[in-house]
Amino acid sequence: MNVSQRVGAISYRFDSLRELMAKATPERSGDRLAGVCAGSEQERVAAQMALADLPLKTFLSEALIPYEDDEITRLIVEGHDAAAFQPIAHLTVGGLREWLLSDAADTAALTRLAPALTPEMVAATSKIMRNQDLILVARKCQVVTRFRNTLGLTGRLSTRLQPNHPTDDASGIAASVLDGLMYGSGDAVIGINPATDNVTQVAHLLRLLAEVIERFEIPTQSCVLTHVTNTMQCIERGAPVDLVFQSIGGTEATNRSFGVDLKLLAEARAAAMSLARGAVFDDGRRGDHVMYFETGQGSALSAGAHHGCDQQTLEARTYAVARHFEPLLVNTVVGFIGPEYLYDGKQIIRAGLEDHFCAKLLGLPMGCDICYTNHAAADQNDMDVLLTLLGVAGCNFIMGIPGSDDVMLNYQTTSFHDALYARRVLGLRAAPEFERWLERMRIARPGAPGHLVDAMSPAFAALLPSS
Repeated sequence: MNVSQRVGAISYRFDSLRELMAKATPERSGDRLAGVCAGSEQERVAAQMALADLPLKTFLSEALIPYEDDEITRLIVEGHDAAAFQPIAHLTVGGLREWLLSDAADTAALTRLAPALTPEMVAATSKIMRNQDLILVARKCQVVTRFRNTLGLTGRLSTRLQPNHPTDDASGIAASVLDGLMYGSGDAVIGINPATDNVTQVAHLLRLLAEVIERFEIPTQSCVLTHVTNTMQCIERGAPVDLVFQSIGGTEATNRSFGVDLKLLAEARAAAMSLARGAVFDDGRRGDHVMYFETGQGSALSAGAHHGCDQQTLEARTYAVARHFEPLLVNTVVGFIGPEYLYDGKQIIRAGLEDHFCAKLLGLPMGCDICYTNHAAADQNDMDVLLTLLGVAGCNFIMGIPGSDDVMLNYQTTSFHDALYARRVLGLRAAPEFERWLERMRIARPGAPGHLVDAMSPAFAALLPSS
């Protein structure tokens, strides 16, 4: 395809769908580094105008990355629900935006629509939306998942308790877990990034977390965020694996750089499902969402696997991989890769809202690691803004880390206090099973979500030495 768009006296030409998508993307440093971004704000506006008039059907006939070269393209094409697409088949990208913002696009309608949409369609739509548009539509999406509790319900905000330690010291990890639980954190998952990535150590950490969860009957799940092959070895050795973690990307080559492909991920999911460690709920079904994926704009470029595409479109393609495996949790680690890809607070905020919108619209249980590296032109105030906006948008979960400073990964994210702030100011609550546990343990005040009891939980106080 080639498209021309006149703005004033100047006519701009876009020779491919890939070029049009890239040049319509709001400014970010990664696209400039890759040489795919618009050369001026005028060219960006021209690309957005042309993209708005593009029929959605175009994305079904023109692949950004050739079908024969990429298994993610094949997954997207073969998984598309043509019947669900028919009600919107006549729309342009701009027409889809208008419909999504209308009252007709309620939660039930958006749930039905999810299998009709390809990642490229939702990425294109996000490029012509303001921040408030991204928030409004995402808020109408509800994606509920279950393992030992129920995540993603409207009016709820969950947290991943992230008790990382620079030497994987068991006492240090345990102290962080206790600290997080006392602040009401941990209903999404208690998840450790191990400092040492060997199978024996991973299995040790899994047993440590399982012992805490079982001893205090906490309705949550654990995860050690190691490579999927290490987790599979842990399963073979009889370790108590709840969730299988893996970082993923939006192209086959990106996933190869992570040491995975779709076949390996399917094997890992089957292994975790065979353990049947999820709770049995009142409807008789066992919690069977066993995968946890992390993503982030820029991973394809850093792997040299971007095929000339912009980083936000490739991030949306990552969600096709995640959706295929029905995960419990997905989150974008939005500012973690660094300013080479998202330069400052403004770019990080925009990317976080885009990622959340695209994933929710595609039917994913999306959370966000609201974060930045110490050499980015961002600060904690920027993160406060993104946290508040995502809370309004209905984000499924965020991170909870002591003091917001990850001492092992060396980046800045959200703290236990930040999660309490979001719950209080926006009237949000923890997962229902976890909320009841917090009240039973005398951590949270009954009938006052987000408000803590002043004294330490008696069950935890009994573990500490008396002075």
